[in-house]
Amino acid sequence: MKRQLVALAGLLGACALGVGTASAAGAPSWEETGTAYTDTLGGGQGLASRADGSLLYRGLASIPLDLRVKGWNHIGDPDIAGGYVFDAYQGPDTATSKMFAVTTPAKKRYEYVHRLSPGEKLNNSFATVSPDGQWLVSGEWGDQNRLQVFPAPLLNPATPPTGGDLSEAGQITLDKPVRDIQGCDFVTQTRLVCASNDATGTLFPEIRPLLQVDLPHKLDGQAVTGSVRSLFALPQRSVCTGAFEAEGVDHDANSGTLRVEMIPPGVCAVATAVYAYQQVTD
Repeated sequence: MKRQLVALAGLLGACALGVGTASAAGAPSWEETGTAYTDTLGGGQGLASRADGSLLYRGLASIPLDLRVKGWNHIGDPDIAGGYVFDAYQGPDTATSKMFAVTTPAKKRYEYVHRLSPGEKLNNSFATVSPDGQWLVSGEWGDQNRLQVFPAPLLNPATPPTGGDLSEAGQITLDKPVRDIQGCDFVTQTRLVCASNDATGTLFPEIRPLLQVDLPHKLDGQAVTGSVRSLFALPQRSVCTGAFEAEGVDHDANSGTLRVEMIPPGVCAVATAVYAYQQVTD
């Protein structure tokens, strides 16, 4: 049934292959190369590329029962580093902590809980690991001027080896505010791309933009300022009308493929569109 729904959404979606994508002046140019679909319940929250090029998807149906029982009722955009899977979890509106679950290549899962600091929102929209495997970056919902940085559980020796408390390291302060970031992923040691669900056009001219965050140097656990620019508006193409929702983003370091998820409106929301891009040289 899921395959039938995804196939139906593929027929309904108006997709264009090989469409050039404009980028901000001085920014890299990304060219759209294809569109795929995944069922929203099982994969509409985010995705991550494995070393063999296959994709890991996350959706509400991905939350294990034992974690649901503990109150972790939302899963964000995941990441994979060195074969370790990093998942971002959040709880109900009354939550006082957020959690990162790390699954080893041997399929053993460890839970790392971060107690909310004063003023910190409970949202845990995504997890992305720096290319050197040492730092975990995450973000909150709404209007924000920062991204949060933690030692990467298991991979950074500063973290406990079998789960436990996770303290924040030096954050990334953003030189421009951002809104409703659903996912980020590293493209290089000093560059991230982030999918924003901001439909207002007040912070950036584009509606639901793909943002780029440049760092002055690779993360080292100290505070750093990131420079933000909008690259382009994410596609919003469907025969259904209503509000779209930007979701997860992934950059496959091996193939260079950038993928971004967009949930279409109405009945078309049963399947999430996954748009693929390749960087082009001007």
